[in-house]
This record gives sequence, structure tokens and C-alpha cells, in this order.
Amino acid sequence: MKTIYFCLAIVLILSSFLQTSYGIHLPGVSPKAAVDGQHIQLKANKVTSTKTPLQYDYYDLPFCKNKKSKSVADNIGERLSGDSLTTSPYELKMKTDESCVILCKKSFNKNHVSMFKEMIDNEYRVHWLLDNLPVAVRNDELGFVTRGYPIGFKSTVPNKPTKTWHYLFNHVRIIVRYNENPDEFEGARIVGFEVVPFSIKHKYDSPDSVTKKNEKSSSLATCNTMNPAQYNPEMFQPIQATKGEVIVFTYDVKWEKSDLRWSQRWDVYLKGNPNDEIHFFAIVNSLMVVLFLTGVVAMIMLRTLHKDISSYNEMQTIDDAHEESGWKLVHGDVFRPPATSPMLLSVMSGSGLQILAMTFASMICALLGLTSPANRGALLTTLLVLYVFMGTWAGYSSARIYKLCGGKEWKKNTLLTASFYPGIMAVCFLSINAYVASQGSSTAAPLSTILGMAGLFLCISTPLVFIGSYFGFKKDTITTPVRTNQISRHIPDQVWYTHPVFSIALGGILPFGAVCIELFFIMSALWLHQYYFVFGFLFIVLLILIITCGEITIVMCYFQLCNEDYRWWWRSFLSSASSGGYLFLYSIWYFFSKLRITEFMPSVLYFSYMAMVAFTFFLMTGAIGFFSCLWFVRKIYGAIKVD
Repeated sequence: MKTIYFCLAIVLILSSFLQTSYGIHLPGVSPKAAVDGQHIQLKANKVTSTKTPLQYDYYDLPFCKNKKSKSVADNIGERLSGDSLTTSPYELKMKTDESCVILCKKSFNKNHVSMFKEMIDNEYRVHWLLDNLPVAVRNDELGFVTRGYPIGFKSTVPNKPTKTWHYLFNHVRIIVRYNENPDEFEGARIVGFEVVPFSIKHKYDSPDSVTKKNEKSSSLATCNTMNPAQYNPEMFQPIQATKGEVIVFTYDVKWEKSDLRWSQRWDVYLKGNPNDEIHFFAIVNSLMVVLFLTGVVAMIMLRTLHKDISSYNEMQTIDDAHEESGWKLVHGDVFRPPATSPMLLSVMSGSGLQILAMTFASMICALLGLTSPANRGALLTTLLVLYVFMGTWAGYSSARIYKLCGGKEWKKNTLLTASFYPGIMAVCFLSINAYVASQGSSTAAPLSTILGMAGLFLCISTPLVFIGSYFGFKKDTITTPVRTNQISRHIPDQVWYTHPVFSIALGGILPFGAVCIELFFIMSALWLHQYYFVFGFLFIVLLILIITCGEITIVMCYFQLCNEDYRWWWRSFLSSASSGGYLFLYSIWYFFSKLRITEFMPSVLYFSYMAMVAFTFFLMTGAIGFFSCLWFVRKIYGAIKVD
């Protein structure tokens, strides 16, 4: 236990240092400075909603567009998440204010109007990036910012309280904050990017003189340098398919000097959740409670086993041996291979170990800052690449377990290990991808990305699984401390609380309890588009999860063997793996209590994604429990004297 506490202390110090240091710049996000008047490119990102998982590219909607605008994704993570970038027509120059600049004018048809109304009903928000900083809307009452600005809103028509119209935010006031420090760098660095949206039904000063050539240079009667944009319900811009109606898009640019350092500019996003203090204390409480429980369980197990082993080894007479009871009686059957599908058990255990290795390595990368929120798509890319390169772990461990069970079909075992988890995920992913593609969503992966992922698994992951499997089968079979009887022992009748269903359901409660608080914030990041960046805490929770899965499975296995039931193989895997079932049940509660998804197909998408997450968690925790139990059984039966 001292080693565990020492490791946790090191992780806390490391994570705190990495997340608060001012002198370290994360890879790929080094600061950039610009001189006065220098052009600053505003990038358009995507359009998302918390009421549906479907998201769209910025130019899927009929916004003002440059002729050369084209969506670009820098990595596979961006392509899979639909997080591509495109240039926007907004022109910003460092420290140069602008007032009511005409961007373009648009005439919408019925399809455009219908699309905008649906987007407003589903509360879609527009996302931009400026110097890799996401646009935000400030909420001064609650003291935090919200990423993206809404497309529009619904409101009653003036003088007609019973009628509701859709209104479009066609004017934005872009507020850019910059920091200057001549002693450290030349020019200015952008440290803040906010937008204040307005809905204004614009009118030109001289409508008859406006042509296509001078429409951007013509002045507006509704806002100008002397008359800035204001909130006026009488002048809101409605969305209607009125023939000949033209909507004018405009913008302001306001530059504000700030004392905020460049290294602190993400704090407003990372601290945007009002429950930060609750999050911190909940994590600390969970850490202390779970560590205390695991310490107590470990101490009880050590003392109980020490007493049992001493009493068994002190038996000197035949009469004493006949009076034996408990887990020693099944020493001749405890290593008997499982009667039900040992190959599937080995494949699932190997796949789970590969997922665990990927998760652990990803946490290390996150602690080192390689998955900064400024590196869009970095986390998903890291997960995919690390999973592919961890194929050796799956092949080796699966081969070792299958050989221990006396399996001979090593080719089939290797192929199943290489294709089991990726195959299931591929079927689910392609089904989801086909639907979102039919809806025109930007999250639909293009064919080139799908072929690239298939190439990763076929050309890298699969050969690595074969290499690991080769060395696993080549190595000697795992030694067992006792011999297995030719005839299996009769298992006595079990009491109700030792029934497999009850013990499996009970075994997953504590591992899930160790992560449920952190899971709430992860779910909020996934489905409510919040940032999650407390990887130090997440790494600690991962360590707690590993320890908890191992110890609860050992306890359940010990009680099972004491009841003279030697069928521990599958039950050891399923006891901790049942936490995946609790995770899926938690996702159901989260759906009905926290989300506002009402339509059928978006609901199906949500539960499909969460089923994939729960199945991944099922395999990972099951592998932890199984290998912990295997180690435990070999240790305790190796410590007793068997004639």
C-alpha cells in the first residue's frame, strides 16, 4: 500500500505542475504574436447542439462564404469527430476596430428557411476559432462563458403576444482581447475571443442606389460608426420565406487590451463549469473513500489467507486431512479449464488488456500535454494510434490464456483476437456513419478516412497481434502449483447469495462507484460540449479503478472457492466486467435527467454510442479482474502443501 500512495503522490505533483506551469508551452500550441494592422484569420469550425448528436459543417448552412472556402481536417481524430476548419469572410486586423461592416446579403429560399428554423428549434450554436481559440459568449450573471454563439432565437411578435416567430442573429460584435509585453516579445498576443450576437433587420440609407458592386461599401441606416448595433425588439430580423426579402449580415470588431497572460487564456474555458468546486471535492472524497476501502479489503484478505494457509499446512494427521473444508478441498479442480468457451474467454481477456494498455498510455500522453484542447482531435487520434500499436499485448496474453486452457486451434484464436473487438466496433460505427451521412452531418466519416482506419487495423494492428500470439504460443504453458484431477469434483449446493448472477452483479458495483463521479463530467464533455482537462484526476481514478477491480474480484473469488465452487474462470471476468452494465444504466439515467434529446433517431444515436463505450469498459474491467484472480489463485495454491 505504501507503494500505491507514493505513486499517487507523484502523479498528483506531476499533474498539478503540468496544469499550472507558466513556462511550459504545450506541443503544437506555441504562442504567436502579431503587429498592428496584421491580418488575423478567423476560422469557421462547425455547428453543434446539446439537443441532438448530429452536427454540421459551418457552410452546410447558407452563411456568407468565400469562394475559396474549403473544409480541412488536420488529423484522423478531426475527421471522425467532424471537427474540420474552413476560412471565413470576416476580416480582422490586429488592434483595428471596425463598426457595422457589411459582410454580404442573402436571399433565402424555403429550404433555407426551413433549415434555419429547425436549427433554432434545436438550439444549434456556431463555432469559430481565432488563433486556435474558440469563440465564446459571456454570461456575466453566472460568471462563465459558453462556447459558440446561437444561430437565432424564438420570440413573440411585437404587438402580437400569441404569435411566435424565428429570428436570426445576423450581426455579431467580435471582441478580441490582446496582451502586450515588450520585454518578452514583439507585437501582441490574442488572449480572448468573444462574440455578442444581435438580430437586426437592416435598412440601407439609400436603398435605390445599392448595387452588387457597391453593396458592401453602402452605408446602413440601422447601424454605423456613429450608431452602433443595439438590442431593439422592434428591429429583430425574422426568418421568413418572403419573396424578394434580403437579409444583410454585418459585424463589428472591438479590440481590448488585457493583462491576462497567453498561458492563462484557456482558463476561462476550462473553468467554465459552475460545478468546479463540487467536482474537486467529489473527486477527493471518492479518492479517499475508495483507497480506504481497498486498504481494508487488502488487509482482511491478507490476514484471513495467512490464517487459512497456516492451519492447512499444520495438519499432520490423516484425520485432520479428512476434516479439511473450504478452498483447499478444490485444489485438484481449481485449474480445470472452463467448460464454456475457453477460446472466447482468452480472446475477451486479451482484447481487454489491449484496451487497458491503450488507456494507460493515453493518460500518460494527456499528463504530458499532448492532448491539449487546443490540439483539436488529438485525444481521439491518440486513442486510435495507441490501440493499434498495443496489438501485441492482446495477441500475447490471449495466446497464453488459451494455451493454459489446453487450446490447440491457435490460428483461430489469433484471428479472433485480432478481429473480435475491432469487428464489433466497425459494425456499430459503419451503421451509425451510414445514418449520419444520410442526414448530411459533418460527423459522417468520408470513405478515405474509413479506408485509412481499415488500413491501420489490417496493416499494423493485425500483424502485431500475430507477433504477440506467436511469442505467446511459443512460450511454455503457465505453470500451475497443483495438479488437476482427471474426474471433476462434485460442487455442493450453493446458498442464494453465492449464485453467479448475484455475485456478478455485486462485483461491478464498487468499480463503477469508483468512477461514477468522474463519469458525470466526462459525459458532460461528450454530450454537452464542455471541455474536460483534469487529466491528473482522471489518471488517479484510473489507478483506483484498476486496484478496485482487482481486489473486488479477488474477494469474490475467495468466497466462491471457500464454498467449494471451483468455476472461477468466467465469473472472475464477469464480476468486474459487470461495471460496464452499470455504466450503460448510468447513461440511461443521464439521458433522461440531464439531456434534452427528444427525437427518436438522435436518441438511438446516443444509446448506440454509449453501448460502444459500455462494451469497451466491460472488456477492460473484465480483463483486470480475470488476470488479478489468476494471479491470486496461483499464489494461494502455491503456498499450501498438497500431498
